[in-house]
Amino acid sequence: MDWQGIAVTADGHKEPYPQFDFVERRLLPRVSMAPLGDNETECANLVPQHFTTHTLPRAQQFQAWQDHISPLLDVRLPEDVVADDGFLASQTCWNLGGMLLVQQSTATHSYERSPEKVRFSPIDHWMITLLRAGHTWTAVDGRVAENKPGMIAIRSLGQPFRGRALATESVSLIIPIDHFAAHGGLPGASDHTVLVGHRAKLLIEFVASVEESLSRLTIDDLASVRTSLIEIVFNTVSHLVGPNSERDFTANTSLMTRARRFIHGHLLSDDLSPEVLSRELAISRTRLYELFESFGGVQKYIRERRLLAAHAMLADGSEYRKIADIATDFGFDSAANFSRAFTQQFGYSPSLVRKLRAGLDTHLKTPSRLGSDENFGALLQTLELR
Repeated sequence: MDWQGIAVTADGHKEPYPQFDFVERRLLPRVSMAPLGDNETECANLVPQHFTTHTLPRAQQFQAWQDHISPLLDVRLPEDVVADDGFLASQTCWNLGGMLLVQQSTATHSYERSPEKVRFSPIDHWMITLLRAGHTWTAVDGRVAENKPGMIAIRSLGQPFRGRALATESVSLIIPIDHFAAHGGLPGASDHTVLVGHRAKLLIEFVASVEESLSRLTIDDLASVRTSLIEIVFNTVSHLVGPNSERDFTANTSLMTRARRFIHGHLLSDDLSPEVLSRELAISRTRLYELFESFGGVQKYIRERRLLAAHAMLADGSEYRKIADIATDFGFDSAANFSRAFTQQFGYSPSLVRKLRAGLDTHLKTPSRLGSDENFGALLQTLELR
């Protein structure tokens, strides 16, 4: 044994005390347990869309931003600023498989989503915006909602609004209304509200944690991330907003949700038609056409959803049916008509999707992969219920 240290006895004398070597004795052999976690060597394949005016000549910057953001908003410079002064803006857009997470910074400007834009736009999603820096004021029917860092602004893109913003940094979630259908929909009273407090802080912190993980996410991670975001958004908002009130505009959105879910569930049905949908919703054909006016009509909406579903089927590694058979399943009378409509919709043929699946064309992107040259407006319009 080794002597180490000093011990004090009861009568005050100091004596060295022995230090014994510790010997561990086990009745059972030790089995090491590996910690559970992500495989850091796994290749992330979530590719963001980047847009910036920083690399453009100053005189071209604001026009470039106007063009980029126009599917969502009309924007204007302050009265004392001219386009030649420049306009610094940047945006990174992440497609989380049916919802968007948008990181954005802009110079001072005003914005509007006009009644005309709402009427002729198919975009009716919820937009939840968290400011990191700056200040915004948004007006709806004379009511102004102020948003500052630490707050959460909630807005329906199916309703008109206008406002102004100082130089801002923000992150927004853009979520189709259908994603909340399992909860009965996000309360319509949520529109044009600003949330604060500890519940809002929990949502802000959760979104920040998702942002921190974005570069490491794979396509397989998206379903759980998306579900978690929907749950925390709904629980936060519904608790703070409360039940539907006279401010609610959910009559149309609820009807549209039912219509779209019925269509998504019957894409392979030969009987899917405006007549069948009218009976299912118990509304007139005229009312049905009004609902789908911004989509170019109900028939166009059905065809586009069938093409998207066919694309997913062609890209499925376990699906080996002929393209002609898939075309027939989705209501096309010939493979040629299907190929023509498919190419018009996506910019490439059905056969190229099969080549991509086989690894023969690595340059072709599919709707599940967000590339840097995708169009922001197209992303907003093609967010799918997954």
